[in-house]
Amino acid sequence: MKKFFGFAALAVAALCSAPLFGQEFTSVDDVKADGKYVDAFQIQGEYVDETNHRGYQVIARGEKDFVVVGYQDGLPGDGWDRSKARFFGKGEFKDGQLVVTGEKMNIPRKGEDADVIFNDAQKARVLHGTFEDGKYYFDFGKKVEIKRVERKSPTLGEKAPEGAIVLFDGSNTDAFDGKVNVSDKQENAIWSEARLKPFEKDRPYTLHMEFMLSFMPNATGQARSNSGVYLQEEYECQVLDSFGLEGENNECAGFYQQLKPIVNACFPPLTWQTYDFDVTPAKFNDKGEKIANAVITVKHNGILVHDKAELAHETPGGKTEKTEAGEARGVFLQGHGNKVQYRNIWIKYND
Repeated sequence: MKKFFGFAALAVAALCSAPLFGQEFTSVDDVKADGKYVDAFQIQGEYVDETNHRGYQVIARGEKDFVVVGYQDGLPGDGWDRSKARFFGKGEFKDGQLVVTGEKMNIPRKGEDADVIFNDAQKARVLHGTFEDGKYYFDFGKKVEIKRVERKSPTLGEKAPEGAIVLFDGSNTDAFDGKVNVSDKQENAIWSEARLKPFEKDRPYTLHMEFMLSFMPNATGQARSNSGVYLQEEYECQVLDSFGLEGENNECAGFYQQLKPIVNACFPPLTWQTYDFDVTPAKFNDKGEKIANAVITVKHNGILVHDKAELAHETPGGKTEKTEAGEARGVFLQGHGNKVQYRNIWIKYND
């Protein structure tokens, strides 16, 4: 049987459409047990055309439908950046193949609209993807082999260095305030929501954590495995299944209404991902007046997504930046109606 695992992207429309709440899978075993979305889960993922130096992300949008993004020079954070071109298309899995209809190219150009919308003739030239003899192919009139890749963060499983404080490694939940729900799906993990006890006030620190997004093929936008990491309980670094999306400030690794990531480094759902934060808290004088913004550097899956960026103020939903004398704050792992999982959390002060 031939199957296509191939070429289609995220549509910007997914950001604007009303959320569709669908089934939430928190482990691969649950996907297999359900059965209905096994093909969608197996087709979804990242692919590389080494011959033509292209990367592809295939995103499930239901049982048989997909969006596909093709990237010039490789995958996001591994060759592609925002200065390079992308292909966007829709995919449908039928008759053992993924049939992809192109919608547009995004070609960054100064002073011009970057989107080049395909005409009817261009849309008629559909692509077909197949899986034959253990290999994946695109048919561009000539079959080209592509390779499925499963990237892992270089900091995945990184143990706390000397002098660091382990906040959660699965052995206990002492570093948390209030009730914590331990995951029954992933080893040494907890469910959001959870609140870490306050850190030492005003000290710069490095914070490492790992998270797993749920697979929600029928959900879109902010309904697709939503959580958030509130640094100092003030600044939310978004956690969302943003695989294949634009990389906006309300998507994974974005800070709401302030900062979008340099590149969208989000991996597919049900993959362990990492955040590595370097945080310098905002500074206030004796009168409670701010004299310096908070500064953050963030790596998402080992890829630099914020580089010494300033946070001008708290993000929506966070506590106010101006704190009472002596008040210290920790980190809030937001619950947003979805079952995001966290593990391997540690902090190291840097002063």
